[in-house]
Amino acid sequence: MTAKGDKKHGTFGGADDAAPRVIHGDIMTNFLRLTAEAVEPEHERPAPEKVISGDPQFTTWNLEDRDGLYCGIWQATPGKWRISYDEWEYIHILEGRSVITSDDGTEYPLQAGDSFILRPGFSGTWEVIETIRKEYVIRL
Repeated sequence: MTAKGDKKHGTFGGADDAAPRVIHGDIMTNFLRLTAEAVEPEHERPAPEKVISGDPQFTTWNLEDRDGLYCGIWQATPGKWRISYDEWEYIHILEGRSVITSDDGTEYPLQAGDSFILRPGFSGTWEVIETIRKEYVIRL
């Protein structure tokens, strides 16, 4: 519920609406829908020394990048690699299947609909069984 405006049509008054922010050369309002079509994807792979099996490839649609906060969509193809977290990350799995295994051997099977947090200091492996897509929020 809002104090001003029309929720149905998204016409909200106030100081924030008067001055949209500029990010990556585009005007951005204070409302941001998470869609892969909103930005150009970035493509990469894990560092070769971290790969345990397969040829995992990552596609990232980073929609928010400011003040140590990142938010977007990430996709990975099948494979297994070492992970080590210095950052805090909230993750919501949209599709696919994975298993994250901590260094102590605890396995965390993941599938569409799962949500979780990885905290700084977590390390282990990430294995993608079926191409996985997630929404993420990272705080450095």
